[in-house]
Amino acid sequence: MTNHVFMSAAVTAVALGVLLAGPELERTATAQDQKPGAGPVLPVFEVDPNFPTMPDHMLLGGVGGATADSHGNVWVFHRPHTLEEGNATENGYMPAPPVVAFSATGRYLQGWGGPAKGQYEWFNRGGLHSAFAECSSCTAERRLNGDGRPGSGEHGIAVDANDNVWLTGNGDGDGQILKFSKDGKFLLQIGKGGAAVDSNNTEHLSRPAGITVYAKTNEVFVADGYGNRRVVVFDADTGAYKRHWGAYGNKPDDKASKARQATGPGPQQFNTPHGIAVSEDGVVYVSDRANNRVQSFRTDGTFLKEGFIKRESKGTGTAFGVALSADPQQRFVYIADGSNERIAILDRGSLEEIGHIGGPGRKAGEFFHLHSLGVDPSGNLVTGESQGYRVQKFIYKGLSSVATR
Repeated sequence: MTNHVFMSAAVTAVALGVLLAGPELERTATAQDQKPGAGPVLPVFEVDPNFPTMPDHMLLGGVGGATADSHGNVWVFHRPHTLEEGNATENGYMPAPPVVAFSATGRYLQGWGGPAKGQYEWFNRGGLHSAFAECSSCTAERRLNGDGRPGSGEHGIAVDANDNVWLTGNGDGDGQILKFSKDGKFLLQIGKGGAAVDSNNTEHLSRPAGITVYAKTNEVFVADGYGNRRVVVFDADTGAYKRHWGAYGNKPDDKASKARQATGPGPQQFNTPHGIAVSEDGVVYVSDRANNRVQSFRTDGTFLKEGFIKRESKGTGTAFGVALSADPQQRFVYIADGSNERIAILDRGSLEEIGHIGGPGRKAGEFFHLHSLGVDPSGNLVTGESQGYRVQKFIYKGLSSVATR
């Protein structure tokens, strides 16, 4: 079997903020505009343009989520129904299963998932016509080459310490999250499909976005954010509701304005809580996508701190996904900034931005609708693009405070 490789260029160095191009430049990645010997210490990454390797005649659609497990394997949750008709798909190429796993080196391991009547409620794929995947809510409008719309449905993915895989969906009416074993055996559904928006409901969700599991308390934390406007917590074994909260630890209010505020005090309610991560020392980080910010909390919902990511930015938001560095202190917070197509690097103590990776584009190390990110045990970053239809991996190379320009 021959392999279809996403990228074929030589390894490309990525600066925190710019791509270092040209043979005369060293293959390192450091902070944009940072003077030698000055400024904060920053992580250094190098993009692997050959990651991942897809099986022959298998394609990814829009990537909702990308993460890594405790073994360094990379997990991807994509939307098969977003694959466009024409060209490759007329010549035997088909979408991969919704859940795809790759080894740390990018080798395809397995794929599974999708609707299964009578077992669980899969996520509501909608808004587009699909010629390649079951999509009861899709329209009759054909999706031809160059369409580019991201669709909805398959969204967030997390792998817990027991190698169980957790999934969320942002399709209309999606009020459920699903839990599977690593080989795709259905284990648990929390909530139900067809649910209405209600950020204080304890039985279901509304178009949940991000998800993570905190092993120390055996709880699943959900950024319940496309419909509802909250963080909600469940028992990871039974699915029993535990607690929920809104921005600043407030009670969620679905009637509050979602108007963007570029200056002054931050909005008292979440706009789109989209990504979520819990540190080893029990701090919950929530990326509030359209409010261009990240907030931190204790696991009981007590508010701790807030940081803005290019708050003045327009577009669909600067705080999509959130992940933490793999060093023992977890010194850095990584934010997927979809509006500026980059990864913002924050100091975890202050939540102030100290550097960034990438920029808009289609080359290795650039992004087209950066949507999700994760960190593996070695500190490498993995990213997913919902309209770029790809996953990228950035290899952690160490720390540096000296700029290479």
